[in-house]
Amino acid sequence: MESDFLSTVKKIVIQDRRFQEEAYTFVMEGLYFYTEKHKLKTGQHVTGAQLLDGIREYALLSFGPMTKFTLNSWGIKNTKDVGLIVYNMIDAGLMGKTDSDSVEDFFDVYDFDDVFSETRFSEDSEE
Repeated sequence: MESDFLSTVKKIVIQDRRFQEEAYTFVMEGLYFYTEKHKLKTGQHVTGAQLLDGIREYALLSFGPMTKFTLNSWGIKNTKDVGLIVYNMIDAGLMGKTDSDSVEDFFDVYDFDDVFSETRFSEDSEE
């Protein structure tokens, strides 16, 4: 399955060069992180806001003060970009959606500068 995922992602990236392959892998890992943390059943629906919450937490755990830099290097500069990645994967059959889901669910959910600020980490380390 993983090789199918990666080969599909390679095809997506050829068609849409805004985001690196790592961005797609990271978003899928963020989904897995959220579903595991909340003990959701395989295939159970996750909203855009829930996915973004999982991605935020997973990113901070994975990359710490380098989170914003890392995500930016893959082309992810805001929550809208996460939504565009998700909808590229939906279009490619890698993810599903309900009739009530929309790419707009991902727009302006949180500000990367606020949640991934390097000063946030230096303040945490001073406590």
